[in-house]
Amino acid sequence: MAITRWDPFREVVALQNRVNSLFRDFSESGDAALSTAGFVPAVDIYEDVEKVVLKLEIPGVEEKDLDVRVENHTLTVKGERNFEKEEKEENFHRIERRFGTFYRAFTLPSTVDTENVGASYNAGVLKLELKKKAEAQPKQIKINVDKSLAA
Repeated sequence: MAITRWDPFREVVALQNRVNSLFRDFSESGDAALSTAGFVPAVDIYEDVEKVVLKLEIPGVEEKDLDVRVENHTLTVKGERNFEKEEKEENFHRIERRFGTFYRAFTLPSTVDTENVGASYNAGVLKLELKKKAEAQPKQIKINVDKSLAA
């Protein structure tokens, strides 16, 4: 049986070689792949006593190119941002913004009233407000003190 010297970095080097080959394959496909690939818009989600709010960052997307739906306690937002053809693509030095279609889906909690959804679009931000069901909102209970027993 042969004795093999243990090299703790052997696996790290193999992983690095695999990652490098992935980047090499990606760069050989060219920047055209970047300009036609879809994108995933950033989203902020927060909640207060009355509602759940989602804010999606989608600058350059027109309202007519958005599709917002609620079905089976799932909120879906689909859309498309088109490449502006004002200049020929080969005249660009760099294209870093993503274009194409996007799709986001969010599972809604059972406390949300799916019949009461509001949407607004301003300055490239889509704001969705989902009201909570009345029974899901906290209720304050008044405590009555029986004064006859207090003595």
